[in-house]
Amino acid sequence: MERPSRTRAAGRQPGPRGPEETRPFDLVAFGASAGGIKALISVLGGLPAEFPVPVLVVQHLDPRHDTIIAVILGRRSELAAKLAEPGDLVRPGVVYFAPPDRHLRISARGVLALSEESHVNYVRPAVDVLFESVADGYGERAVVCVLSGTGADGARGAALVKEQGGTVVAEDPETAAFAGMPGAVVRAGVVDFVRPLNEIAGVLVGLVNGTVSR
Repeated sequence: MERPSRTRAAGRQPGPRGPEETRPFDLVAFGASAGGIKALISVLGGLPAEFPVPVLVVQHLDPRHDTIIAVILGRRSELAAKLAEPGDLVRPGVVYFAPPDRHLRISARGVLALSEESHVNYVRPAVDVLFESVADGYGERAVVCVLSGTGADGARGAALVKEQGGTVVAEDPETAAFAGMPGAVVRAGVVDFVRPLNEIAGVLVGLVNGTVSR
């Protein structure tokens, strides 16, 4: 089993919350495509080592090749990073990347699953598949963020998260390297925060720590 590129304490796990638990969110999930690596470097690089929730990422990747995305991003972030594996129980402060040619889902108990089901929006992994599972499992306790990319993958899934009370963040299409994906989410009318790339990390930190509200 692959281990995260940095060692982190296990910390709080998903599941029933005690009465003393006041943090407003349990999970952050990203979707990105063209231009997404640079965008992810910026955002993940701005998150502190003590970021208190797990992070999931679907970045559209070439299905014909293995990827070192977790290594690349792990070197540029204070967070641990790894490719998602079936059965992983997500941990705070760790970033889990969907591997090439596999859809990524998460259960309500924080367990990851991978599949080779049909392409969605012509891609696998698809952002919509991840976001749909986030909506089902985490609802109002989730933040999803759509970064640079072509097409509209992520818009439907973000709408489902919003319907369940979650929070949606989008990179500003006007300044994104590729405006398709963030623009589709904005046009869907489900976005709580539209921010330029250099402000997104601060919004996410504020949301999960309860110092920023929508």
